[in-house]
Amino acid sequence: MIDGPYFVLTVLGLLGTTMVAGVFCAFSTFVMKGLASLPPAQGVAAMQAINVSALTPAFMLVFAGTAVLCAVLAVVTFVLWPDEGTVELLLGSALYLFGCFGVTMVANVPRNEALAKLDAGTPEAAAYWRTYVSEWTGWNHIRMVAAAAAALSYLLALT
Repeated sequence: MIDGPYFVLTVLGLLGTTMVAGVFCAFSTFVMKGLASLPPAQGVAAMQAINVSALTPAFMLVFAGTAVLCAVLAVVTFVLWPDEGTVELLLGSALYLFGCFGVTMVANVPRNEALAKLDAGTPEAAAYWRTYVSEWTGWNHIRMVAAAAAALSYLLALT
């Protein structure tokens, strides 16, 4: 059984991945649907405001802090190579780092940056909005599933 500081790191990783999965679940299941139901100018403006407010220290601590925890857990697991939970810990770390954090950096952030450059009331923004919602939400589904699977992997490592 995992114990001591290693146990604490694993529990913190479990909590972080679970919180991030919850945020992404909310976006996938109702936030993006609500924004998409608005007239494009309003949807664009609302998402632009959300993207700015997401960069607060509180969310970034959870999102990026969890990535750091996952990386630390992966390194510690490679170094210690425990008798139990090794596969689950490495899988959980990989799922979050690549499927959640990595997808954010290569798929969601570039779309957010493109949206930020548009004036919400223009025809260009309205034309991009439908594509943005579809693509961004699709990638968000992947992030949500990856974060939830990472949480499950860490939970299994603790059992």
